[in-house]
Amino acid sequence: MEQNGNSAQRSVRIVTMDLVVAALIFALGALVVFESVRLGASWGTDGPGAGYFPFYIGALLCLCSLAVFVQSLLKGKADQAVFVTREQFKLVLVVLVPTTAYAFGVWLIGMYVSSALFIVLFMRIAGHYTWLRSTAVGAGVSVAAFVMFEIWFKIPLPKGPVEALIGY
Repeated sequence: MEQNGNSAQRSVRIVTMDLVVAALIFALGALVVFESVRLGASWGTDGPGAGYFPFYIGALLCLCSLAVFVQSLLKGKADQAVFVTREQFKLVLVVLVPTTAYAFGVWLIGMYVSSALFIVLFMRIAGHYTWLRSTAVGAGVSVAAFVMFEIWFKIPLPKGPVEALIGY
């Protein structure tokens, strides 16, 4: 935690984030190494096995992330630089949470309905527009995208039950 000005402001230090990201990348590299060994990471009579090159990429990921982890540990308490404050993180979440819900919605109910809902709610909640304006823009954009992609360009995008009702 860090103190800024007169009031206490909660924040995350850069060193902490370096440690977390290094650990996550190490885990990813270890997974790549493990799967590469399972696939065959050796050199056979006919050339490299399926896991030969991925093995070394995974090992390199592990080595580099370990170096970042040790470097961050050595900085420790000396580096008090702030990665993100609580207020900054809230601003990120205002975009991240709805966008994640939108991506899940595309999978669940299709592209066009999810897009309309995303636009309507984002305009209403984050932009403070009226329900009428938000709904008009959300529906208009989704209908325009549907006409452009599905009818004009014949490019199918993920659809849900609403599109099935109209025969797409």
